[in-house]
Amino acid sequence: YFAFLGNISDYFQLCVRNAVPLGTTAKEEMERFWNKNTGSNRPLSPHITIYSWSLPMAMSICHRGTGIALSAGVSLFGMSALLLPGNFESYLELVKSLYLGPALIHTAKFALVFPLMYHTWNGIRHLMWDLGKGLKIPQLYQSGVVVLVLTVLSSLGLAAM
Repeated sequence: YFAFLGNISDYFQLCVRNAVPLGTTAKEEMERFWNKNTGSNRPLSPHITIYSWSLPMAMSICHRGTGIALSAGVSLFGMSALLLPGNFESYLELVKSLYLGPALIHTAKFALVFPLMYHTWNGIRHLMWDLGKGLKIPQLYQSGVVVLVLTVLSSLGLAAM
């Protein structure tokens, strides 16, 4: 019995003595990766400079941007309603007392409603794509122009109210 245990301990010592590290650490791997890539002078892929800009591409980026901006705006408006003193009417009276003039007020209203209208009309366009309509390249450009025209017209109409 003890002789058998002696053989096992010799076996484990042999295993430990011949053990080698399984690989490099994560830090070493990251360092090797970045050294290789900075040495090759390649841009990160896909790099924005390799694409030629098109209307559908720009509208896709703007749709995402307006979605983020609208989400942030609604969140900030809600937080300000909770945290700021006074009520909404008191802030409207404050703006009226500044005598900013109709041109500036109309421009500010247009700037506030434009992202909402763009995101709404372009969202309807995306819903049509989900139905499989308007997916050909010429139709993408046509629907993009329609979205832009509807956005400007509806924004002007809402800002005039």
